[in-house]
Amino acid sequence: MVVKVYGPIRAACPQRVLACLLEFGVDFELINVDLDSNEHKQPEFLQKQPFGQVPVIEDGDFRLFESRAIMRYYATKYADRNPKLYGTTLEEKALVDQWLEVEAHHFNDMVYTIVLQKVVIPKMGGKTDLALVQNCEKKLEKVFDVYEQQLSNNIYLAGDCFTLADLTHLPGIRYLMYEAKLGHMVKEKKNVNSWWCNISNRVAWKMVMRLME
Repeated sequence: MVVKVYGPIRAACPQRVLACLLEFGVDFELINVDLDSNEHKQPEFLQKQPFGQVPVIEDGDFRLFESRAIMRYYATKYADRNPKLYGTTLEEKALVDQWLEVEAHHFNDMVYTIVLQKVVIPKMGGKTDLALVQNCEKKLEKVFDVYEQQLSNNIYLAGDCFTLADLTHLPGIRYLMYEAKLGHMVKEKKNVNSWWCNISNRVAWKMVMRLME
């Protein structure tokens, strides 16, 4: 069965889901949603996602939104294909969930605001709130300090295996490094930079990047 994924390839959350599907070898059809024309806020799309956000997946008759929930769903559904991505014990899963929560609540909010202010708002003719950006950069620096320490003892965030905890960071770090031009925040930290170089060379992620071309 081919999974339908609604969302633009250049948006971070759909990228997270596509990378996950590719890691598990799940066939999908990407259905573009034009954010520029507010297609995601129209009644037809709101029937799929009441908050007007992407992505949404349709797996047969089953529909699901929120990218991290989608990742957990497929990691559970296809655990036999790649059990290490979500762990095989209660403790391993708990550690993966812990770092997924860290990404969602400490990392993603900062990156989202920075990209919005430095990239999106100027394209729309608005003015960047430099004070807000600087505040987010300081908070993000502290997050990376935590990552640097964690990665001094582990190859990956949740241990010695690549998991959803690492995968979920791929879109945000890419946006931070390239669109927001803040690559130094990653490169100046030895362990974080090694981790990024490692996870960004995953075959699944490279396939997502090729879809963007």
